Amino acid sequence: MIDTHCHLDVTDFDQDRDQVLQAARAAGVAAIVVPGIDAAGWDKLLRLCADAEDLYPALGLHPVYLERHRDADLAALEQRLGEAQPVAIGEIGLDFHDKEADRARQLELCAAQLAIARAAGLPVLLHVRKAHDEMLRLLRETPVVGGTAHAFNGSLQQAQQYRELGFCLGFGGMLTFERSSRLRRLASELPLDAIVLETDAPDLTVASHRYERNSPAYLPEVLSALAEVRDADPAEVARQTTANARRLLALH
Repeated sequence: MIDTHCHLDVTDFDQDRDQVLQAARAAGVAAIVVPGIDAAGWDKLLRLCADAEDLYPALGLHPVYLERHRDADLAALEQRLGEAQPVAIGEIGLDFHDKEADRARQLELCAAQLAIARAAGLPVLLHVRKAHDEMLRLLRETPVVGGTAHAFNGSLQQAQQYRELGFCLGFGGMLTFERSSRLRRLASELPLDAIVLETDAPDLTVASHRYERNSPAYLPEVLSALAEVRDADPAEVARQTTANARRLLALH
């Protein structure tokens, strides 16, 4: 299995990061993609990934943390691409969940990062909440080589539009909750070549660890839930979702 979205670099893991990694590997997680959220965290993230062959960095400016981002960060991102060779630009996107969100600045920041990804020929890791139509419009204006719509919670029609633009949809811990009926139905209806696995650890944990810190070691529970709702062989689901992630993000 590949965890296509895990914030292993954040302080939540500072006390036991090595043990978390060992547990994930023992659970069958062959690779983890670690997305950046702000420029201040890129150095730590890159050092972490440089120390382990199965950790892959992505660099980006997250839409929720606008107050952390500076105008110079976009130029810094372009500069880092040559030095660091991340597998993707991310985590980037739009989050209109908060009614007070500065939508204009989010749109501007996202469009600029899509342009950087396009110029670099890199996929993107998208964070999208309450903004799928706006995000799809941006992607049509600035096409990129694809990527993932992380923690996807849109409609089947929106999912198909992302697919047409070269994206896979990321499913994580929310799929393990019985009450996530709409999400589980969506995961059963999409073709398997459109899906990648993720945890978004330390957030969005699985049902068996509700109210606890999430971990990449819990990815098998996401796999089990996906296989269950599709009435499919877990080994086949693991094989296909891993192949999807390797193809999308050019993981070796």
